[in-house]
Amino acid sequence: MIQVTRLNNTKLVINADLIEIIEALPDTTITLTTGKKFVVKESIEEIIRRIIIYKKAIYGVLEEY
Repeated sequence: MIQVTRLNNTKLVINADLIEIIEALPDTTITLTTGKKFVVKESIEEIIRRIIIYKKAIYGVLEEY
């Protein structure tokens, strides 16, 4: 899960595994595999960075078992 900010400054947590497309249209738009779309303040690069951190945390925990 990653936290992002909608344009009205509300926080939203998205399941990173459901992200299908991230576009700059010019606002950053996240499209999930469900077809649902979210327009957020973060840049594409920032979202990718958060996804990488999330994935590293998940796989790091799994490697301990």
